[in-house]
Amino acid sequence: MNATSSVFRMPLPLRWSDLDAFNHVNNARYLTFLEQARIEWFESIGEPWVTEDFAPVVASATLNFKRPIEYPSKVFVELFTDRLSTRSVVIGHRIVDEDGRLYCDGNVVAVWIDRRSGRSTELPECVRRAAGKLLAQP
Repeated sequence: MNATSSVFRMPLPLRWSDLDAFNHVNNARYLTFLEQARIEWFESIGEPWVTEDFAPVVASATLNFKRPIEYPSKVFVELFTDRLSTRSVVIGHRIVDEDGRLYCDGNVVAVWIDRRSGRSTELPECVRRAAGKLLAQP
């Protein structure tokens, strides 16, 4: 895995409803956790990242499950930029515990679309700047 110059790190409070019958976080919840982290990261930009004119969509998502998250656990979602282009950003993600033990990693490809046409459009400048700050270094 690449080292990163910076990451967005969000604490992830687990809820009873996140669990399956084996007292593990249900694997479907991981996508929800990652979605929440992305929204919090975008909100932290402090500029409009979604408007009546444009909005992000997920083009693909990859999750590599390394070990189950058992309840109770203190976990964090970490986001960083794997790749940045004019029309998309590949957001790397990790779900880790407070000691850095890895539960899940992977990435999401986010594309911004013109809400009227449904076609991809250039990333908003504020997203480009924010993603550039979290760009993974080789």
